[in-house]
Amino acid sequence: MDRRWINLIRTTNEYESGVEQFLEFAKMNVPDNNGRFYCPCVNCLNERKLPTEVIREHVLCDGFLKSYTKWTWHGELIDMPSVSDSQVEIEEVDLEMGDRLEDMICDVGHDSFQRAHMYDSLCSDAEKPLYPECTKYTRLSAVLKLFNVKARNGWTDKSFTELLELLSDMLPEGNTLPTRNYDAKKILCPMGMEYKKIHACPNDCILYKSEFAKLHQCPQCGVSRYKQKEGEFECDSKGPPAKVLWYLPLVPRLKRLFSNSNDAKLMRWHADGRIKDGNLRHPADAMQWKNFDSMFPNFCKDSRNIRFGLATDGMNPYGNLSSKHSSWPVMLVIYNLPPWLCMKRKYVMLSLMISGPRQPGNDIDVYLAPLVEDLKMLWEEGVDMFDGYTGDSFKLHAMVFCTINDFPAYGNLSGYSTKGHKACPICEEGTCHRQLQHGRKTVYLGHRRFLSTNHPYRKLKKAFDGYQENELAPMALSGSQVYERVKDIGVVLGKTQKKRHFKQHMEEKVNFL
Repeated sequence: MDRRWINLIRTTNEYESGVEQFLEFAKMNVPDNNGRFYCPCVNCLNERKLPTEVIREHVLCDGFLKSYTKWTWHGELIDMPSVSDSQVEIEEVDLEMGDRLEDMICDVGHDSFQRAHMYDSLCSDAEKPLYPECTKYTRLSAVLKLFNVKARNGWTDKSFTELLELLSDMLPEGNTLPTRNYDAKKILCPMGMEYKKIHACPNDCILYKSEFAKLHQCPQCGVSRYKQKEGEFECDSKGPPAKVLWYLPLVPRLKRLFSNSNDAKLMRWHADGRIKDGNLRHPADAMQWKNFDSMFPNFCKDSRNIRFGLATDGMNPYGNLSSKHSSWPVMLVIYNLPPWLCMKRKYVMLSLMISGPRQPGNDIDVYLAPLVEDLKMLWEEGVDMFDGYTGDSFKLHAMVFCTINDFPAYGNLSGYSTKGHKACPICEEGTCHRQLQHGRKTVYLGHRRFLSTNHPYRKLKKAFDGYQENELAPMALSGSQVYERVKDIGVVLGKTQKKRHFKQHMEEKVNFL
């Protein structure tokens, strides 16, 4: 279809006829839409589903999104080359990431269950109608949708049980909807992944694993591993833990990913499906990616080897600004995938959940230890993996390509001090700082030195800090200079002994005198 009309003036006949052709195309290629499509106008940006009449009004009045020439959100297939000529072409990529129960059960696979009847019951629930003569929902799909609503709105287990009882009473007799939250969770449990609950010291000293697994008190600070009630002095080894780290092992999730033939195809996209014309569309087009390939040619020989992006930040899960509770999820993004998929919820892997009540700060590496162990094993030794696309086994390796975080989290992850007079990792010694006289805080000025020498802003005084800017921008360090500075630093994963507080030191000095 000729799509040059997208760039025409909206009042022309060609533009109006093009809009009608687009709507007809969407109706033909997205059959299960209930009369609603994603609106491609310049305001909605394919983020809202609207009726056809409203979309026509938006596109005619506001304009069609000019960069949207490949109508993937309206049923157009994505042209992606196959890995080899003998293989079939890649099927349509589902961008909406709906239920896809068949794919989910296929991903889980029979071998993932310790007992065969669990897999059979899961398949049975996926085929069993919600009530007699119901064709829209099965028992599994109904429970899955209800759990999604529960998670999005933060319902309690008690309120969800009351809702299930009410819905079961409203539905026709003989319906298969569970009436308790516990029964509903049992239906979905086989689809979940393995996770580990690792006890942690409340002061972020250690994880109770490996040589510390059987201890009841922290060997560094002496705090109990378990919660203690008021008035109790002895720890109860059967009580609830004081702090827990949730860890989702990485290797089983990668095995499930590669066992699916469609996902296994997409893991090669950065090498076989990417347009290589010199433009920057994907991290694989960047110099950092290419430099890594030249340094480690054995890693890049197999395009299935994974490059991860590690993202973390603190959040308040309760949505209450008066609460200081801070939980830190650690996620892994797969950059082998095309850019329109690598940030989708299905492919972003939650690997760690560091529960509160306070943020780990610079001691976050204590909690990263299980993930670091898996990543080191994937980098050095590799893991035997089955490729569902080619049907053969291979040795999978992986590495962390980059981190995604804000500036405070950058300081926690890297160990670089992002506070004080030399907080900028680029300027370092040349960081332009100023101590406020009354607030006693450090602020960072002098950004005008990065402008050209003849820029008029350099001479303005009142609009900035009352001074003209005559200094030049500092030179950024090269890679070799950075290496020379950090090559002798001993990297220690874990909490180090902190300096005593000045106040405590002075109290000890007074007592001594």
